[in-house]
Amino acid sequence: MTKAFGICAAIIILGFGILRCGSSQDLNASIVVPTPADNQQSIAKIALGRQLFFDKRLSLDGSISCASCHDPNKAFTDNLAKSKGIKGQLSERNAPSILNAAFLKTAMFDAHLESLELQVIVPIQEAVEMGHNMKVLISQLRKIPEYQAAAKSIYNREFDAWVLTRSIAAFERSLLSMNAPIDRYLNGDTKALTAAQKAGWKLFSEKLYCTQCHPAPYFTTYEAANNGLYASYEGKTDQGRFRIHHDSSDIGKFKIPSLRNLPLTYPYMHDGSLNNMAAVLAHYQKGGAKHPLQDPRIVAFQLSSIEKKQLLAFFDALIDTSYLKRDGF
Repeated sequence: MTKAFGICAAIIILGFGILRCGSSQDLNASIVVPTPADNQQSIAKIALGRQLFFDKRLSLDGSISCASCHDPNKAFTDNLAKSKGIKGQLSERNAPSILNAAFLKTAMFDAHLESLELQVIVPIQEAVEMGHNMKVLISQLRKIPEYQAAAKSIYNREFDAWVLTRSIAAFERSLLSMNAPIDRYLNGDTKALTAAQKAGWKLFSEKLYCTQCHPAPYFTTYEAANNGLYASYEGKTDQGRFRIHHDSSDIGKFKIPSLRNLPLTYPYMHDGSLNNMAAVLAHYQKGGAKHPLQDPRIVAFQLSSIEKKQLLAFFDALIDTSYLKRDGF
């Protein structure tokens, strides 16, 4: 799936805006991608990041790449409850989509890493994921002429951890999916949604509390919260954000995921324990499992069978897979 460094046909990112080569404009084209001062976007940087993202040599045994868990054809997830790492090991959590990662306030389910650049390092060195040692990996990648030449050309330095993390982060920031029917509808196209989807949007945004945690346009607040998935986390190996600071008030808190492309990113929850949207809806409809630290915004509600269908229909209006064609996947 990797492409040559000349990737203009796929996407061009310029400092303050976005231009597409050889494709019709859509709402994604008007988006300003926020970037850190030390990692401004460029065509070459994104192209290098793309090659690294699909390169299985980043894993210890050469068996998986970043794209193994974040497949473009699966909305940059893998549709597994928990991802498979080297030696067939399972990761601790469900792989979230990295579409629209440019807008993340923090990375990871614990909402504790401050940048995509920092996030890149985690799966590479995680024993059950890619399982590599960063120092060893860098020395290996530096011996690849293509990567070394790109590092010299783009960054004017040897291939190192800076080059690796900045390039992959730049590629991730280029992955936009903000031209869904709901976006066109909110942008004034009254025909973008079906009647059922319009009714579902009204339920989602007016009758229920959904937008308190999943407001447009990103359909997340990016904060960590306890959604009452379990009545107790006692005995569970994954207690959420608690593992970062060992603050008991953080037990069961995980970053609220974006609902964009929701029908494509199953299974759901941090552990992939809910297989479909109907199960997710049932969880919230009953008001969660009543964990002591459950977010107070989660309360039980009633929906008729017609309203359930309308709400599920609305979720289809959150799908935008234009990146598959636009970015050449």
